[in-house]
Amino acid sequence: MEILKTKKLALAFLALGAIGGFLYWKFVGCTSGTCAIKSVWYWSTLWGAVVGYLLGDMLNDLIAKIRSKKGKKDDSEV
Repeated sequence: MEILKTKKLALAFLALGAIGGFLYWKFVGCTSGTCAIKSVWYWSTLWGAVVGYLLGDMLNDLIAKIRSKKGKKDDSEV
């Protein structure tokens, strides 16, 4: 359960990425069926989820780094 608290932003981006991947397949997609990622809904949904998770995890780490720097500044001022 600890991972849900620490990776909340990454998991939210995972869900948004999966939804975005599905919507990309639905509205843009590949009409010929020869596109490897876009030809079926589950591949584009999976790729959207992976990209969403990676972006969310990157933002999560960036926010944690900024917070830790901010905390160090506050401690040094005291």
